[in-house]
Amino acid sequence: MMVKPTIQFIQGTDELTIPDVRLTKSRDGTNGVAIFKFDQPSVFDSSGEVGEITGFYMIDEEGVLQSVDVNAKFVNGKPAGIEAKYIMRTPRDWDRFMRFMERYSNENGLQFIKNEAMFDEK
Repeated sequence: MMVKPTIQFIQGTDELTIPDVRLTKSRDGTNGVAIFKFDQPSVFDSSGEVGEITGFYMIDEEGVLQSVDVNAKFVNGKPAGIEAKYIMRTPRDWDRFMRFMERYSNENGLQFIKNEAMFDEK
């Protein structure tokens, strides 16, 4: 069954805002970190209706990748953005993450820029 690749902060509620994604990988390739930055994410519009942010979930046909390393940014007391961090501890974790990002990128018009190790809008 094909599952549309999506990101959620509240399970069952897709995040509509497309993030900036930056990647770092250790020199030996054994681990890495992905940092997702969302400017004015849609979860802020719906969080009162559907509940609180419970984590960071990347969902695709292979399953769910998740993290609890999620921080909201506030400007003048109002929510302005979210930064989520996903840590990959093994080459297998990295490969699985990259498969998710390929699907998510294709669905949302992002492209990978290798020199800068980031996904950006086409």
